[in-house]
Amino acid sequence: MPPPHGGPPRRPARPGKPGDRVLARQDNVPVPRSERRPTVTVPNVLLSGIVGSTAYGLAREGSDIDRLGLFAAPTAQLHGLHRPKESHVSTAPDRTLHEAAKWCRLALGGNPTAMELVWLPDELYEVRTPLGDELIGIRSSFLSARRVRDAYLGYATQQFRRLESRGDGSFSADTRKRTAKHARHLKRLCTQGLELYTTGRLTIRVEDPAEYHAFGERVAADPSAARPLLQRYEDAFTAGPTVLPEEPDEAPVEAWLRRVRAHFYTAGRSAVGA
Repeated sequence: MPPPHGGPPRRPARPGKPGDRVLARQDNVPVPRSERRPTVTVPNVLLSGIVGSTAYGLAREGSDIDRLGLFAAPTAQLHGLHRPKESHVSTAPDRTLHEAAKWCRLALGGNPTAMELVWLPDELYEVRTPLGDELIGIRSSFLSARRVRDAYLGYATQQFRRLESRGDGSFSADTRKRTAKHARHLKRLCTQGLELYTTGRLTIRVEDPAEYHAFGERVAADPSAARPLLQRYEDAFTAGPTVLPEEPDEAPVEAWLRRVRAHFYTAGRSAVGA
C-alpha cells in the first residue's frame, strides 16, 4: 500500500474481516466503579486502537488504557423506524466505538479525540480492516483550517477554564493530580493542534513527556501558570501560516462512507440468503 498523503509506509492491515467482533470500551473519561457500564459485543469494527495517555507517551503506573474505534451499522438497520445506536461505550474496560457516519462527522468538525484514531503509530492499532486502511488513506480530507483551529484551541481553552476554577492550588491530592492532568492535556492540544494547522500532519506521541509532566506540576501548584502558554499558542495560530484548506474535502469522505454502506448492505443480504 502506498503511504497515505505523503506519510511513511504503513504495514499491511492485520488479517480479519470487516465483521470481526470486539468488545466495546470507553475513552478518556474516569468513571466511578459503581457507574461502570458492562462491555457489549459490537460487530463490524473497521478500525480500533489505543489512544489517550498511553498513545501520547504520558501514561504512568496505574494509568488506564483507553481505546477508540469505529464500526459500521448493518446498512438495512439505517432504513428502519428506529436508527441503530451511534456509539457504544463501556468503562470496564475502557473503550468507545462510534458508528462510521458519526465518527466522520466528529472528524470533519476537527474533534481532536476522533482525529487521533487515523494518525496512530502502526503498533497502536488493534483492529485494522481494508475499509479502515482506506479511511487512514483519506485522513487529510477531514482537515480544514478553521475547524482545526477552533476545535484544538477550543478544547485547550476548556482545560484552562477548569484550571482557573481551581484557584491557587491549595486543594486535595486527588484534585491536584487531576489539575496536573488537565494541564498536560492543555499543552498537548496546543502543540498537536498547531502542528496539524501548520503542517497538515499529526504526531500522536509527544516529543518530551518529562516536559509535559513538569508543566502539569507547575500548573497544579499555580493554575495561572498555564495562561502564558495558551496565549502563546493563540498568537501562533493567528500568525499562521496554515497549509490547510478553508473547508474539508467532503467528497472522498462521502465516497468512503458509501462504500461502507454498500459493503454491509451486500453482507446483510448474503447473511439471509438474498
